[in-house]
Amino acid sequence: MNQSLYLENVLKKFDMFDCKPRSTPCEANLSTYDLNNESDIVGDEKLYRKMVGSLIYAMTCTRPDISFIVTKLSQNLSNPKASHFTLIKHVLQYIKGTLNHSLVFRKTDNVKLIAFCDADWGSTLNDRRSISGYCFSLSESGPVISWKSKKQSSVALSTCEAEYMAISQTCQELSFLVQLLQDLTSMDFTPVNIYNDNQGAIALVKNPVKHSRSKHIDIRYHFIREYYQSNKINLQYVQSADNFADMFTKSFRKPSLLKANKFIFGI
Repeated sequence: MNQSLYLENVLKKFDMFDCKPRSTPCEANLSTYDLNNESDIVGDEKLYRKMVGSLIYAMTCTRPDISFIVTKLSQNLSNPKASHFTLIKHVLQYIKGTLNHSLVFRKTDNVKLIAFCDADWGSTLNDRRSISGYCFSLSESGPVISWKSKKQSSVALSTCEAEYMAISQTCQELSFLVQLLQDLTSMDFTPVNIYNDNQGAIALVKNPVKHSRSKHIDIRYHFIREYYQSNKINLQYVQSADNFADMFTKSFRKPSLLKANKFIFGI
């Protein structure tokens, strides 16, 4: 599945069809773009919204690899600056070089729902909120069938809490996907393996004891424990280098991006 023709039209629409391709969706360090720079010129708000809207459609349907940066760009729809136009042109240059990226689905007898989730603690400098990301696949080799990158609704006080909140968002999507798949196939997809790279968050789910370091976490996130105790999920530790949800929370350099894309697209 791909949207190469649609993306070609997007590039032509914004006069970027003949641009020089880039190998990554965004720059490696995006923290400076979160800070308000008074010398940064305000750009064309209407044009910026058109450009971001065009990318959101592609991101939602077939291009999970641009989820993080498009989510980042969409947070500035009301007040885009010149620097944001620089970022969005970078994305279009990346798309120019990856027009044929496709989600490759293959027939398999071993269908099993798995998930990866991650969080980048306090990465947004202007409000110090964390970024959550997750992705789901029906195979160990990909591709993904559901994905998301989203700024968390509250400030996390620790890396463990940020990761715990990311697991919570993953479980919400898991509930929907399991019900949908069971209705379509009559198969039992539980327990679902959720891979995360924070051992503290995993221990917090598995240990129901409420202690001083976790009691501040909002009650609405503790339904993860119910999922774990009822055997709906199985939390597994994975090293950060092998956590494919990492690409939904931060920018990647080319080697890491190529490795993640093999799973994300099922190449």
